[in-house]
Amino acid sequence: MEKVIIIRYGEIMLKGLNKSYFENKLVKHIRHALSDLGKLKVYKEHSRIYVNVEEYNENQIIERIKRVFGVVSISPAKRFPVDMENIKKVVLGELQDKLQKKVIKTFKIESKRGDKKFPMKSPEISREIGGFVLENIDSISVDVHRPDIAINVEIRNNAFVFSEKINGFGGLPLGTNGKGLLLLSGGIDSPVAGWLVAKRGVALEAIHFHSYPFTSERAKEKVIDLARMLATYCGEFKLHSINLLPIQKEINEKCPEEEMTILSRRFMMKIAERIALKSKCDALITGESIGQVASQTVNSLQVTNEAVNLPVFRPLIAMDKVDIIQIAKQINTYETSILPFEDCCTVFLPKHPVTKPKLEKILYSETLLNVEALINEAIENMDEEIIELEI
Repeated sequence: MEKVIIIRYGEIMLKGLNKSYFENKLVKHIRHALSDLGKLKVYKEHSRIYVNVEEYNENQIIERIKRVFGVVSISPAKRFPVDMENIKKVVLGELQDKLQKKVIKTFKIESKRGDKKFPMKSPEISREIGGFVLENIDSISVDVHRPDIAINVEIRNNAFVFSEKINGFGGLPLGTNGKGLLLLSGGIDSPVAGWLVAKRGVALEAIHFHSYPFTSERAKEKVIDLARMLATYCGEFKLHSINLLPIQKEINEKCPEEEMTILSRRFMMKIAERIALKSKCDALITGESIGQVASQTVNSLQVTNEAVNLPVFRPLIAMDKVDIIQIAKQINTYETSILPFEDCCTVFLPKHPVTKPKLEKILYSETLLNVEALINEAIENMDEEIIELEI
């Protein structure tokens, strides 16, 4: 008998002739997530992925696998040759083990016969195993609707017995849908946006804008901390850091005060697009949500979009703050995001920022600036670092 972990995936099943490509990517990412734990055997078989876990920390392995995009659910299981008497004994042992840990009054056997050569059908398997359990444990009864515990039996090329289904995040394996450049601030929204797009198979790079020394080194460290948290799901990626302060000073001196926010945002997008194209990214990713701040009104987003040609992914666009905070807590970025360190958007913040900017007025204001020189200078002074996966 072997201890294994069963890994299930969802929409990969619908990929037709491309299914094996997505499966192989998922296997590769699972292997990478477990690579420092030892020589674990990870392999696919009959539209499932398995990990042999004998002599390894099962809980640690499960926690790693849960973070891999594409994984829908995980079950620690026992695998052994198909034999009905053996199956009954293993199920009985599983229940007796659970009874020692918690109060269980009702149970259910859920059977699935993947190997149609096996002579008994699924309902017959469940009835026979259930009867065997009742003969050997007096304190328990059957409840097929709301049992305290369900023991699963699957018969394939081997028999599998398990009692847990641990949810993963689902989605698609990283790198199966290109690469995007995330505009990563120190706030709540952008890490969530990056996580959601990565969940759809998009590999990440990130760019952060700061206004040092008006913003502190600790504010920059906060962003790096958030990037490391994202790396636990998205793997190693590059973080580009740009000092926006020289651009903000120019805007402050030469343009109307109320346009500071929207002009700064357009510069960020233009710079991000240059970096994205150089890094072979296919899209920009932002944490914008309609109406949340002045630069996120429909008019402002329209003017912002005009600054770039790359597609801009805004996965939070129709979410309210409660929805976004819920995901931030789920992925453990929330507590870091709310640390009280300033970001570049607070520098030269106008008292009454324009909420319905006119493109022609914004374009005129940009003629008062040496846009190309400012962008080139910002990129020349850019810092870069590799954000490594912290396990």
